[in-house]
Amino acid sequence: MKKKLAIFLIGIFAASCAPLEFETPVAPVTQIPFFASDTPPPFIIPITDTPQIILPITETPSFDQPAVTETPTLPAPAAWWEVYFTDPLTLNDPNNPAGSIEEKLIGFINAAQVSVHIASFEFNLPRVTDALIAAKARGVDVRWVTDDETGLKIDANPGRGQFARLTAGGVEVKDDAGRTALMHNKFWIFDRQILWTGSTNITVNGIYKQNNNVIVFHSPEIALIYEREWEELWNGQLGPRAPSTMNTQWAILDGTPVQVIFSPEDGAVNNLIALVNDAQTSIRFLAFSFTDYPLAQAMIERAKAGVDVQGVFETFGSNSPRSELKTFWCAGVPARQDGNGSFLHDKIIVIDDSIVVTGSLNFSSSADEENEENVVIVDNAEIAALYLQEYQKNWAAAADVQAGAFTCD
Repeated sequence: MKKKLAIFLIGIFAASCAPLEFETPVAPVTQIPFFASDTPPPFIIPITDTPQIILPITETPSFDQPAVTETPTLPAPAAWWEVYFTDPLTLNDPNNPAGSIEEKLIGFINAAQVSVHIASFEFNLPRVTDALIAAKARGVDVRWVTDDETGLKIDANPGRGQFARLTAGGVEVKDDAGRTALMHNKFWIFDRQILWTGSTNITVNGIYKQNNNVIVFHSPEIALIYEREWEELWNGQLGPRAPSTMNTQWAILDGTPVQVIFSPEDGAVNNLIALVNDAQTSIRFLAFSFTDYPLAQAMIERAKAGVDVQGVFETFGSNSPRSELKTFWCAGVPARQDGNGSFLHDKIIVIDDSIVVTGSLNFSSSADEENEENVVIVDNAEIAALYLQEYQKNWAAAADVQAGAFTCD
């Protein structure tokens, strides 16, 4: 992957000497990051067009909110990225958050000095509420976009009430204006410097009972990409007609290509199919909901071509007619049902021991075409190794599909 990146960059700089018309990002292969197919999806801009190279932010972003006039003091990361996984076997007591994802999140909230902008599906953790209200009290711009049905409408239910507490503490909260589709994101932006995303809902179940993941980027470039999307959500620009800025939703961080995709405006599943089509050695996936047949078929075709493909489905719903578990089983591609008595809630694909796909997007047409979702794609073997370790843990705890479970056509 790194060799492909170097070759591509040489080509980009050579091409930039001629007068060209369009914009396309610097990438590790012959299209935007990760898409090396000879027949890319129609929204991929050819590399013969003029590149737009993303540089560190040196000017005020054009948002509705006041400009950040100085760099906030933030905790120094060990690297530009961090990865966390829930551990329902050992970190499963919501009364003892030590070492949990909740504790990590509160640390970022407590360190914020300018803004905490949130797009997150549901919420019921009082300690996180306390931290956000305290941040608001010290002058931090704290605002939250949530889903209507699973956010504000059920906030009066037992075990909820945290959005009401936020509002009472001066924190603005909006929902997705009664749409039947979901505002299903789980991302947080701190001081326009740090981006937190993944599959984890900020709930007792999401952090202490389910299998979930979080990836954190200490990157103004990635934070800016998400800040633009957050502004759209906050201003009610929802659904497939929301503006797509796909050609600028990428960065190269310390040599690592990172691509961001938002649903429904960016055609997320087509991008994932393009990634899968280029897999050379292996594909691994963890899927809470996998009902998209074209994506399943793309993986099966790679398996037929000799790529080592396997995955774990969340047990709940995976025996339903809409699930693609049957498709894998009937094709002879190894797939198991998870062993967590709660949920395997991850939405992860790892390709060729290097490329990681994660975020809020379930592998379904509703997630792709209707819901507000985000996907981040990272080409980094060190990050991939952590996700593969988590995959292997879930694979070992999962169960094979019983013989005769499905009747194959």
